[in-house]
Amino acid sequence: MQNGLRLQKDVKLSTPVQAKGSQKFKLENWLPYLFLTPTTLLILGFLIYPFTNVFYYSLQHYNLNTPFYNGFIGLENFVTLFNDPQFYSSLGITFKWVTSQVLLQLVFGMVLALILNQSFRFRAFIRAAAFTPWAISGVLASVMWSLMYNEHMGVINDMFQRVGLIEQNRAWLADSATVFISVVIAELWRGIPFFAITLLAGLQSIPEELYEAAKVDGAGRWKTYWYITLPQLKNTIVLTTLLRTVWEFNNVDLIFNLTGGGPAHQTTTLTMYIAEQAIHGNNFGYGSALTVVSCGILLIFAVVYLKVTRYEREG
Repeated sequence: MQNGLRLQKDVKLSTPVQAKGSQKFKLENWLPYLFLTPTTLLILGFLIYPFTNVFYYSLQHYNLNTPFYNGFIGLENFVTLFNDPQFYSSLGITFKWVTSQVLLQLVFGMVLALILNQSFRFRAFIRAAAFTPWAISGVLASVMWSLMYNEHMGVINDMFQRVGLIEQNRAWLADSATVFISVVIAELWRGIPFFAITLLAGLQSIPEELYEAAKVDGAGRWKTYWYITLPQLKNTIVLTTLLRTVWEFNNVDLIFNLTGGGPAHQTTTLTMYIAEQAIHGNNFGYGSALTVVSCGILLIFAVVYLKVTRYEREG
């Protein structure tokens, strides 16, 4: 009888302790989410609200030049968009721009990463110098390249004349035959370090034992690169090319400052066309419709690209 009363007393004493421990356990589970709440609200405010706002205006006639016509027009902006020749032209230029930039930046970035992954004197200094263009803002880079391409005092003309490639000064950014490749080179200079940094980090994470085993098996440099380095860098390459595609698709600062989309719309990408319609033309409704279509193109591309490349999957 006494043992039963003692056991019942022990149970009664242990019940509040268990409840307190359970309450503490629940608080610890929710505490990380409480700390993430401010950041989540900021993300929702800066991403979700602008996106819904753009989608709303894409269904409106919202032109500051003709405010008396402003109002809901449904899908009329999208009908106009798909019948707009300049939309298809800018989309084609965007495809050419993104493809050339991502492929060239990947190739040159890979070469630079492989070089910087070797051991040599002053490697730290050369790494810092190689990554410097990535730290420069787009506006500063565009000002620098515009001075270099200047017809009258640019270093490009002076250098090419000294080596005999040209006989007289050329307006590189005003000539429709040279403007696109000139802007591509300027952006290429700025974008290569991004691939070099990420690929170098991926190279340094590859186990050294794999290279030692390949060397024992008699594999040369090319086979080692093809069968070890590239497969190990697969996820890094997929992620960096996807990110760079999105960034170059939305690139506006360097093109805007160098050419403004000209001459004769030779460098008017889709993003530049959106800026031209919304900012310069004050046609925010049509600009919003272009933005929605642009977002849809990027979303479809990202899903298909990750599916085709089998990101984070073996083989």
